[in-house]
Amino acid sequence: MIMAFKLIAILLLEINLALFGREGNVFAVKSIQSEDGDVIDCIDIFKQPALSHPALKNHKIQLAILHTEGYRYLGAKTDMVTWNPHVEADDEYSTSRVALISGAYYDYQDIESGWAVNPRVYGDRQTRFFTYWTTDGSKETGCFDLTCPGFVQTSHEIALGAAIYPISTQNGLPYSITVYIYKDLNTSNWWLQYGETINIGYWPSEIFEGGLKYHAETVQWGGEVYSSKVGTHPHTKTQMGSGAFPVFIYANTGFMKRMRVLQNSMELRFPEYVDAYSEEYDCYRTQYMGDYVEEPEFHFGGPGRNPICP
Repeated sequence: MIMAFKLIAILLLEINLALFGREGNVFAVKSIQSEDGDVIDCIDIFKQPALSHPALKNHKIQLAILHTEGYRYLGAKTDMVTWNPHVEADDEYSTSRVALISGAYYDYQDIESGWAVNPRVYGDRQTRFFTYWTTDGSKETGCFDLTCPGFVQTSHEIALGAAIYPISTQNGLPYSITVYIYKDLNTSNWWLQYGETINIGYWPSEIFEGGLKYHAETVQWGGEVYSSKVGTHPHTKTQMGSGAFPVFIYANTGFMKRMRVLQNSMELRFPEYVDAYSEEYDCYRTQYMGDYVEEPEFHFGGPGRNPICP
């Protein structure tokens, strides 16, 4: 099932949480409160914080248009099932995302989107729609949503950082979101599309030097857990996916289908070669199902700390 998303149609929307604190956004022309308690600031689209990035001094808003380990990826797409994993500490997070990456391992450029539980950014442990970008492996640059200049929002329908509902449960129906990131060849901007039709906004090509300014070298689908207690003892209890190890016949944890890449042919297609791995197999696991199925599936998740991951 494709899940329902909170849609709000008022100017440009931005979640007013970690970026501006509880005292409000100086750019806001109006603030409203959603049903789940989020304070959402309405901002003039031409005065949003993204446009204060030094590289975007003379940048002009590009309003949404619908444009219809290789070497040149121009887009990536997937359907991902939503969960609400346990996040142990306030400075940890768990995500399910699709990412386009270019550059060296320790100095990579990255744009990504999906869902996250991130108490440090959002102030709670709800599952929320997110974006992230960096130009240097997150050493000096990198931020979620609109918490720093960079991503330019153009949609008046979906708020970055908004809570996602309904959420999948072990004994209930699965709910999913569709995320598509693609390059506009006319402007070289990277667009973020939600649910097949809604262009939320874009990462301007001007914020990148080389690499993603032109194309991505790698596409990743899957989950990520951030913690200072990864690879140590005791290990973090922060979960990935639903918190269960994957059993593909039950689709019981992190789950992605319709994984596609966009290359020079400008046709979305399943990649010719994929490789599934987990950096901590006893804590989080993966299962890739590519044979004897009509549509390849990628399952991933785990509880973090457990008897075999102390």
